[in-house]
Amino acid sequence: MEDYKVKVQNVTKEYDLFKTQSEKLRSFFSVSKKAVPHFWSLMGISLTIQPGETLGLIGVNGSGKSTLSNIISGIIPQTTGYVDVRGETSIVAISAGLRNNLTGRENIRLKSLMQGMTNEQIDEMMPDIIAFADIGDFVDQPVKSYSSGMRSRLGFAIAVHINPDILIIDEALSVGDDTFYQKCVDKITEFKEEGKTIIFVSHSLKQIQMLCDKVAWINYGELKMVGETKEVTGKYREFTQWFKKLSKKEKHAFESKRKSVQKNFNIENYQKKVTEQMQKESPSDKNVPAKVHKLFYGSVISEKMSVWNQILTWAVLIVVVFFCLVNVSGYSVGHVLSEPSVIMHPSHVLHLPGVK
Repeated sequence: MEDYKVKVQNVTKEYDLFKTQSEKLRSFFSVSKKAVPHFWSLMGISLTIQPGETLGLIGVNGSGKSTLSNIISGIIPQTTGYVDVRGETSIVAISAGLRNNLTGRENIRLKSLMQGMTNEQIDEMMPDIIAFADIGDFVDQPVKSYSSGMRSRLGFAIAVHINPDILIIDEALSVGDDTFYQKCVDKITEFKEEGKTIIFVSHSLKQIQMLCDKVAWINYGELKMVGETKEVTGKYREFTQWFKKLSKKEKHAFESKRKSVQKNFNIENYQKKVTEQMQKESPSDKNVPAKVHKLFYGSVISEKMSVWNQILTWAVLIVVVFFCLVNVSGYSVGHVLSEPSVIMHPSHVLHLPGVK
């Protein structure tokens, strides 16, 4: 069996661009094929992370780094593609996994329980987590009152103390003071020495170069480059320096062009391209199209309701409404079925037997 800790293959992520929540709800129940604007945050990412490896994810804002880390951690599903994660993951991000209405202490217990720990284990570990987070009396205050730095402190403290197989750090070191930053770096170094697998998302090339063995450059939803840290960060630095020299108008044109590609990405064409590539590699294999389809959709949980499920949902709603009206009318189901107008007529809708 191939030895790896994380493998993603042909992973894409599509987001529908609804303007309002009501528009999203109407689309969920609609059986029509009305076109909805969409945006592809990821457009076919494939990479492998080895056991004990620290992989850095770099790229400009909106390039898909956090989307990929959230897919690997299981927070969100991919639209297509294969994702295999061998081990328990723990993600550290400013907004990941903390419940605003719970206190810091309650969040520690909740997240630890979700990782399969017992209350006894949590009680034993609690003082160490609180000491590491160093947020003082705020540990017993609701998280909604925390600053971004305090949220990051607490999230990092919880994540590193539940001892995950794979630690994912998404911009969590970008907030906080130098003392806490050094504490985090020491803990990450300790994890590296223990052979833990780490995915490190950051805009700081200095942090990436200090901590990562390998780097993947995600560029507007595509994997631009993956390889040794020095080589990839060097190419990325060249790109950012080139971009900074552009005029405001040129920057806007460049970004608009890249975002247009993400809006117009066609998953069928991409699947066809992958199929043709695999057929060239295995010309005698007649099952390539079926294998590619399975690779794309075999492990995907659909986020969209199929037409048949929509029809079934509408049927159930109609039945529920019907029985509610029957119950209010006070007549039997048989009587209503023989005389349906009895629950539709205004004089009968709220009629109760024995009441004049």
